[in-house]
Amino acid sequence: MRHLLLIDPIEKLNTKKDSSFMLALAMQRRGIECYVFFEKDFAVHNQGVQKLTVHSFKGTLKEDGIYMASFETTGSKVIELAATDMIHMRLDPPFDSRYLRVLWMLDDLAEKGIQVLNHPRGIMLFNEKLYAYRSEGAVASFIGSNVRLAAQFVHNLNPKPSALILKPMDLYSGIGVEKLPVAGWEERFEEKVNELNGPVIVQPFIEAVAQGEVRSLYFKGKEIGTILKMPKDGEFLSNIAQGATFAAHPLTPLERSRCEKIATELQGYGVDWLAFDILGEAISEVNITCPGLLVEVSYALKKNLADVVIDMINQKS
Repeated sequence: MRHLLLIDPIEKLNTKKDSSFMLALAMQRRGIECYVFFEKDFAVHNQGVQKLTVHSFKGTLKEDGIYMASFETTGSKVIELAATDMIHMRLDPPFDSRYLRVLWMLDDLAEKGIQVLNHPRGIMLFNEKLYAYRSEGAVASFIGSNVRLAAQFVHNLNPKPSALILKPMDLYSGIGVEKLPVAGWEERFEEKVNELNGPVIVQPFIEAVAQGEVRSLYFKGKEIGTILKMPKDGEFLSNIAQGATFAAHPLTPLERSRCEKIATELQGYGVDWLAFDILGEAISEVNITCPGLLVEVSYALKKNLADVVIDMINQKS
């Protein structure tokens, strides 16, 4: 089986801790045929054999054996795709029209028998935030663009929140997330609707964020590693990209049962690789577009989890 990773341009990625680079280098180390390719290389057609330009690569790890010191492409060639190939969808969001077009194209390949991880239809079906809000014990959430309806939602919250969170539906790594006082938030809500050209998420601020947010990685319905992300002093975001610290952390029985339920459901749609964000035992996000933090969770557990992912892929094939 050849593994073909569809990734963003290398210069846009953080080489030190990119999950896709970690997976690619682990495959290369184990003698598995693996290449990367970019959007500019990607096209589909209905005229016979599907070909694809792919790139070989090389990279080095830091002394800890987890973080990466370098990653670069070393050559290119054209291959004919076959049913034994697996394409890994590793493009970062936002989930915009450009992202959707790529998913449609990947779905065309899936219809022709090419394996795609995660399956594009599964990614298309489920918004990472809205799907989490369906889960048991989810944070009270409003999604819409009408300030009157949003205000009614806030008025009816019980208990009354100390602050509100406004966030976009389709961004990532904490981009666009704002904490606002309960008094006078409406003007900023309307501004944000205009900025995002559509619905905004409104939620009560959860005080438990001070105790950190859990990130749990799942593959094929099973937990492979979990960390607790702690926000910087005086901050409310627990995103590592914005300065949060992290350490290995066990899931509670309730957290585990909620994650396993969703992971099992999504497997039925070809979504094998998930990253859960959990706040106060409530799942706040189900990351399925390009699940990340494989490097950080590996570092916390002192184990290269890319090898675990590869072993689980091989169990299927």
